Amino acid sequence: MLRLAAASLAGTAIEFYDFFVYGTAAALVLGPLFFPTFSPVAGTLAAFATFGVGFVARPLGSVLFGHIGDRHGRRPVLVASLLLTGASTVAVGCVPTYDTIGVLAPLLLLLLRFLQGLGLGGEWGGAVLLTVEHAPVERRGLWSSFPQVGPALGFLLANGVVLALSATLSEAQFAAWGWRVPFWAAGVLAAVGLWLRSSLAESPRFLEIDDHARVPLAEVVRDHWRLVLLTAGALSIGYAIFYAVTTWSLAYGTERLGVSRDVMLICIMGAVVVKGALTPPVAMLGDRYGRRPLCLIGCAASALWMFPMVALLSTGAPLPMFLGFVGAMLSFITMFAVIAAYLPELYEPRVRCTGAAVGYNLGGVLGGAVTPIAATALAEQGGRVPWAVGAYMTGVALLSLGCFALLPETRPAPAVAAEPATG
Repeated sequence: MLRLAAASLAGTAIEFYDFFVYGTAAALVLGPLFFPTFSPVAGTLAAFATFGVGFVARPLGSVLFGHIGDRHGRRPVLVASLLLTGASTVAVGCVPTYDTIGVLAPLLLLLLRFLQGLGLGGEWGGAVLLTVEHAPVERRGLWSSFPQVGPALGFLLANGVVLALSATLSEAQFAAWGWRVPFWAAGVLAAVGLWLRSSLAESPRFLEIDDHARVPLAEVVRDHWRLVLLTAGALSIGYAIFYAVTTWSLAYGTERLGVSRDVMLICIMGAVVVKGALTPPVAMLGDRYGRRPLCLIGCAASALWMFPMVALLSTGAPLPMFLGFVGAMLSFITMFAVIAAYLPELYEPRVRCTGAAVGYNLGGVLGGAVTPIAATALAEQGGRVPWAVGAYMTGVALLSLGCFALLPETRPAPAVAAEPATG
């Protein structure tokens, strides 16, 4: 289990590195480089729009790779999704800017971001299911939390590279070529990930299935459509929090508050370190007390913390901003530490890869794609403290709270080793 969990963690870290490095670039440099005819705010909005395309593609990727995972196994998904995401990320680093090829530049950016999202849409389902279906029933939460640490590591790696380049290059050098280096590095990381995953065994639960779904998506839509919609709504606040902290606040702090890029990155990265470190311990609480109670607590905490978070951010001071980000990440991880066990347990094994991944990635569209765009637009309408952003985030938290309240508990009884009842 330790070797399997480590390989899953490394793979998700690499794929999310690819995904996050784009978000950081969108917040810092893509607007003026690819949308130079726009105003600074409009350029940032356009860059965040290309960022959002990756989230729109993720549900499509979960359908495509979920079909492969439910029909042919979880393991092939891990290899194919990593190849697609890695190749498209390297290609982003090679796209000429608007000054060189004109409108073709943002169009290529849009296409490659779509392919990135397509690959990542398959990654989560494959990595999580391979871990969940190998894990002992009473420790599913703990072992499945390791792939959930991957996004934090991927984010830290992506922003660590950007921070190092920012500290060693001039503004002109960073804008000219430095921003491309993190994208090129994705090729090396993808090769490492493929090597780690080459020897993983197929899920034993998948091998036990005698009657595989012919068209998994059709079964999910027919039999589990309500469950998919509820999980998408439930997860939207987690995505909204993460990308409000890691993407929108980075642009807001540097552009509106005049905080240096390095200070913003350090504050955000510090909060993500706390989030990553606490993921396994919180997941163990889910094994003991259940998945749903933690999700409800996390949503309630999110609803209470969004206004304090934007108030602390608006100070522009490192310590208050860091505390605001940490509070948001604590409420986020209270939910998302157990999601990797919770979602698969809601679906029967024959459609589990498709159902869990589609619900998870639809939540990304609602929370991750929309939030940076909406927050940027709302912040422009207010004063120094973006209260409208706090109101928006609180509304998303209440929506998620209602959805979690309608979902069942799935934690198996400790003495029972059978698969839990499906949703």
